[in-house]
Amino acid sequence: MFRPAMIDKLKATREFDVCIIGGGATGLGIAIDAASRGFTTVLLEGHDFAKATSSRSTKLVHGGVRYLQQGNVKLVMEALKERGLLRKNAPHLVKNQSFILPNYKWWEGPYYGIGLKIYDWMAGKLGLGPSEFLSKEETLEKVPTLDPEGLKSGVLYHDGQFDDARLAINLAQSAAEHGAVVLNYFRVDELIKANNKTVGVHATDTITGDGYEIRSKVTINATGIFTDTIRHLDESNKAPVLSLSQGTHLVVEKTFLPGDTAILIPETSDGRVLFAVPWHNKLIIGTTDIPVSQPAIEPIPQDEEIHFILQNISRYLAKDPTVKDVKSVFSGLRPLVKGSAASTAALSRDHYIEVSQSGLVSITGGKWTTYRKMAEDVLRVCISQLGLNEKPCITENLAIHGAQPTDRFDTNDYYYGTDAALIRDLEATAPASAYPIHPNLPYTVSQIVWAVRNEMCMTVDDALSRRTRALLLDARAAMEAAPLVAAIMAREMGKDEQWQTQQVDAFSSIARHYLPPL
Repeated sequence: MFRPAMIDKLKATREFDVCIIGGGATGLGIAIDAASRGFTTVLLEGHDFAKATSSRSTKLVHGGVRYLQQGNVKLVMEALKERGLLRKNAPHLVKNQSFILPNYKWWEGPYYGIGLKIYDWMAGKLGLGPSEFLSKEETLEKVPTLDPEGLKSGVLYHDGQFDDARLAINLAQSAAEHGAVVLNYFRVDELIKANNKTVGVHATDTITGDGYEIRSKVTINATGIFTDTIRHLDESNKAPVLSLSQGTHLVVEKTFLPGDTAILIPETSDGRVLFAVPWHNKLIIGTTDIPVSQPAIEPIPQDEEIHFILQNISRYLAKDPTVKDVKSVFSGLRPLVKGSAASTAALSRDHYIEVSQSGLVSITGGKWTTYRKMAEDVLRVCISQLGLNEKPCITENLAIHGAQPTDRFDTNDYYYGTDAALIRDLEATAPASAYPIHPNLPYTVSQIVWAVRNEMCMTVDDALSRRTRALLLDARAAMEAAPLVAAIMAREMGKDEQWQTQQVDAFSSIARHYLPPL
């Protein structure tokens, strides 16, 4: 995936069948679906792939226990099927994650146990394993750091876990391998209209400043939290369709929940569920749900969110994490479709597709787990309403770049799949590249070099936030590693010291918001 080659291909194509605005989970999924059907496809992302919501999830590929509790059976059934398909198509990234739901009241065991048996049944042959009722002793054996006081029993169940940003990069690579043009740092400034119909976009390459006129038969708005921004380019007086919600997560050392089992707290004080999930040898705890009025590419965690998470998780752990234990704090915004619910926590995660009078197709809502189904639904609309030729969807059984079965999810490079061997080859030819970029981070020089050469990594933020997950695992260590990463990238990209300084400064201004308040 080489950016100059993508731009050459862009320039050489007079008109695309499909132009996708937005390079998060939804847009990338549409690009794979369209390109694999044989449509000429271009995807334009104004920042980096998965820069916003799609790199800031709880790292779960799940049906949604909470949505089952809300009675949204259709969404849960759909998500459980997609969970199974994603595990099959990206086995290097999606793993079977066992969860314990601890019960501190007598009625919780049978209540949640029966609900999770229904969850198992709904997953059918794509299930990851049966749920089990556990005694207090069995629960503590699996999760010894749970607070034993008042514990009655537990329920064990299975869901999926993944690395969201790494999957996004693999989706971009997959789309490119099927012939799509995928470009990050391409900002869409204006829709092109002819006879009141959308026939393409004006876009700017924000790295070079060059402008482009890109023509297409169909234009799809898949910009997530910025959906209304693009809709207003189409019709300035359109009523907003989104209610934005911020979710924040804390990352602490795994010692607070050693082992491989996660825990689910079924209801916090604001009506959400709370997860504590092992991930890349750390522990992610989250999430919150607070309404937000405006989209932001770098949402900032609020102090009250941090204290809310610490307060709620402390009720269930024998050792209580404090602010001083937090290695990183990250927030993401959910593009929830407006509804009549009293709070954003109660809004549906179903997706919403709209075709405007000009033919602009907008898709929003949904969740990571159902990205493939969302893409299929969008292309169905484009075929039925906008005149694209009928071509079958093949993504149910389409392997994603890097796909390679593994049961070794404890290594530092498992998420590269088939690319891991190529990175090791790089280290064999240049042994110095095997050195870590920081003593407290599980990443090497070779992974930065690989990202620049093969994953369209353009900035230090790209490298430390999404090609590696350094910023999320340890914000301070990531900041300390930034000068070295900038130097490695500058050598690969032919950049000077001024570029390095600018990159380090830009990354530091982002990373300081990931540090917990002292």
